[in-house]
Amino acid sequence: MLEKGLIVKINSDTFTVKEKNNYYDCKCRGKFRNINLKPLVGDNVLFNKEEKIIEEIEKRTSELIRPQVANVSHALIVTSIKKPDLNLTLLDKLISIITINKIMPIIVLTKLDLLDKQELKKIKNLFKYYKNIGIKVFTNHDINKIKRSLKGHIATVCGQTGAGKSTLINKFDKSLHLETKEISESLGRGVHTTRIVELFELSNFYIVDTPGFSAIDINNYSREEINNSFIEFRNLNCKFKNCSHEKEIGCQVKEQVTKGKILKSRYNNYLQFIKGD
Repeated sequence: MLEKGLIVKINSDTFTVKEKNNYYDCKCRGKFRNINLKPLVGDNVLFNKEEKIIEEIEKRTSELIRPQVANVSHALIVTSIKKPDLNLTLLDKLISIITINKIMPIIVLTKLDLLDKQELKKIKNLFKYYKNIGIKVFTNHDINKIKRSLKGHIATVCGQTGAGKSTLINKFDKSLHLETKEISESLGRGVHTTRIVELFELSNFYIVDTPGFSAIDINNYSREEINNSFIEFRNLNCKFKNCSHEKEIGCQVKEQVTKGKILKSRYNNYLQFIKGD
């Protein structure tokens, strides 16, 4: 008889499946490899409890390639302001990929304590823009607010290496004790501490800790998908219905950029993404 379970951890070819309050280290049938279907953390599965074999993977509501997770509804984009320095291109790329995959992006700012007053004011003004276009923005001290936003959901954590993803998860539940390391001074970037993908069950939500990364590929998505992922473009009435917001006459997006109502860095990143740079 097959049981329903949830994949909560993957380590090499071993898949840890949670069924009620029990955990089983399982293997997968070779048929998944034959149909090019890779089980992911977050997958709802049917498995043989006695043989510890995953037999079926249920239909996914969402899927991310990197980090490799399924069925998440929210994504915390942990964004360092210093050490490593703020990377708006990576941030906007993550927002686009997450939005395209019908997942809600939430920005969590870290390392704000490293800023002086003038730098802090500039950062607050910058991220006021993201709030105004409808993206929730928190700091890594807003733990209770973040928890309330994630209640009843499965969330993933993503962002550049060294931004403080594992540190943030440790703040959600102090019993986790996830490994963290300081920024590499010589390289100017974080040291990888998370080597496997794992789903943690907290008081009223699940969260995934994933290996950090500093570069991701958006080239798998079409121009139209990227265009639609910039939510501030959606309600503008350009002269041409299929406007790419590059050189067209009567482009409302370009006009809003000129007026300072659309963040110039966002627009420049959009142009970079659709060109595949």
